[in-house]
Amino acid sequence: MSLTRNRPVFLNLFQIHQPVTAIVSILHRLSGLLLAFSLPGLVYLLQLSLSGPDGFSQVEDLVSSQGVRVIVVILCWILALHFFAGIRFLLIDIDLGITKKSARKMAWAVHVGAVLTTFIAAGLLL
Repeated sequence: MSLTRNRPVFLNLFQIHQPVTAIVSILHRLSGLLLAFSLPGLVYLLQLSLSGPDGFSQVEDLVSSQGVRVIVVILCWILALHFFAGIRFLLIDIDLGITKKSARKMAWAVHVGAVLTTFIAAGLLL
């Protein structure tokens, strides 16, 4: 029987239910990574749009397509989530929202704020 106790345990990460605070933390890190990776493309589009009237019209044509607008809305959600989660973590740094109950409320507020901001951006862009 002692042989079965020393065997490694397989953890299925899809069956583990994370608390909302852990989800906000994970999404904050992922959103920061995605924002960092999207930055060169956004800087290139800015440079192209500032190069002259032809470059501006190229960027305008690109951004007017429906697929790119959907990508922009997704980037808005990522930015909003990262922004609100960052504010949450700054408040935690000054000892606000460190109890379990208030941490959950603030985590849900991050999700709600990001979704509302995304809906506003989608309404303006789509």
